[in-house]
Amino acid sequence: MSVTVQGVSRRFGPAQALKGINLSTRNGEFVALLGPSGSGKTTLLRILAGLDYPDEGSVQIGGREMAQVPARSRRIGFVFQHYALFRHMSVFENVAFGLRVRPRRERQSEDEIGRRVRRLLERMGIAELEKRRPEQISGGQRQRVALARALAIEPRVLLLDEPFGALDAAVRHGLRRWLRDLHTELGLTSLFVTHDQQEAMELADRVAVMEAGRIAQFDTPDAVLDQPADAFVAGFLGQAARLPATLRNGMLEFAPLPLPPLPSTVLTCAPHLAGPVLAFVRAHEWEVVEQAQPNAVIRSCRPDGSRAHAEIGMDGAVIEAELPFPGLRPGTACHLRARTARVFPAA
Repeated sequence: MSVTVQGVSRRFGPAQALKGINLSTRNGEFVALLGPSGSGKTTLLRILAGLDYPDEGSVQIGGREMAQVPARSRRIGFVFQHYALFRHMSVFENVAFGLRVRPRRERQSEDEIGRRVRRLLERMGIAELEKRRPEQISGGQRQRVALARALAIEPRVLLLDEPFGALDAAVRHGLRRWLRDLHTELGLTSLFVTHDQQEAMELADRVAVMEAGRIAQFDTPDAVLDQPADAFVAGFLGQAARLPATLRNGMLEFAPLPLPPLPSTVLTCAPHLAGPVLAFVRAHEWEVVEQAQPNAVIRSCRPDGSRAHAEIGMDGAVIEAELPFPGLRPGTACHLRARTARVFPAA
């Protein structure tokens, strides 16, 4: 089911949460809304669900305008960050809730509701938990219950708001992989809110990077990483150092930092740029050169598999770099240089 958002704006008093949002998904697509806190991600999700309404613009689901369609009639499945399960109900009753509160003419028999709920619990891998209450199961199991409840109503669109934000790293990683497999199996159009870049890149077919109520870029994970649309996207994604620089005579100069200049042929930038610019260098794009005049000092070095994450001090600046492991010891003088950079106009 396609979702189309056109010119959607939303204000809360003097604060504008959304500013003319345009977004269109394909049938069966998995879309991530990625951005920092306050960028408008959850507000947009709530408007899609019918839990909030835009001041301007329109929302269409499957080609139908949603302005006059209440939340209960949109057939939207919504999974909240903190589960929102009914504590006094069993797992079975939580999943069955949306089916039992339907209008009488649409409500199925108790036998059919029971069969559907148990099929979902089986698919979620939690069939043995149907009689337990939420406080008797783990966080990862609660999230599966919340997802089963959202799917029970056979939604046209699935919305997930920070679905793994309350879970520890190991459980979160396993559930991400499981959710992606489930999405592929169901073919359901899904939009999920996250501030976790790795989560967005791992799960989504396309990523909408949001900043201050606008969509800065909407593209595939590879494209937003390799071809950022503006300085915000370049700085937000990929653990990039943001450095003032100057493009002059085909060279990128990093003064006042004592970094070697880079020829423009290795840069990602608009061809017309010249003069003051902002250069973004990702952690893996740095190189420490041995047997060269030192221009920096290793402040810390933490191993991570075959690489090491280093903090490198340079004239008061701190640069994060990924280096081959074993890395250099803290306190070691080194010569640091960039292999490439993404360049945008100076603010």
